[in-house]
Amino acid sequence: MVIVKATEMKNKLGRYLQMALTEPVVVEKTNQQVAVLMSMKEYERLTRLEDAYWGEKAKVAEAEGYLSEAETKEFIESSLRVKA
Repeated sequence: MVIVKATEMKNKLGRYLQMALTEPVVVEKTNQQVAVLMSMKEYERLTRLEDAYWGEKAKVAEAEGYLSEAETKEFIESSLRVKA
């Protein structure tokens, strides 16, 4: 992992874009880590991983008696039709 100051990132963006293809680049501003530059491939991998995680959590919740997607949609729609 590479750590770079925001000003240097701005001045040498091409260099750090190239680095991000192989490892994360952490951007610091005022001595605080504020962002991470990563490859699109890594971003997509992490997104798939997160989607799979939440998909499994939803299956477990439904098996434990929480509302299914269809039941949730029906509940919300019926709640919106109620007059206050």
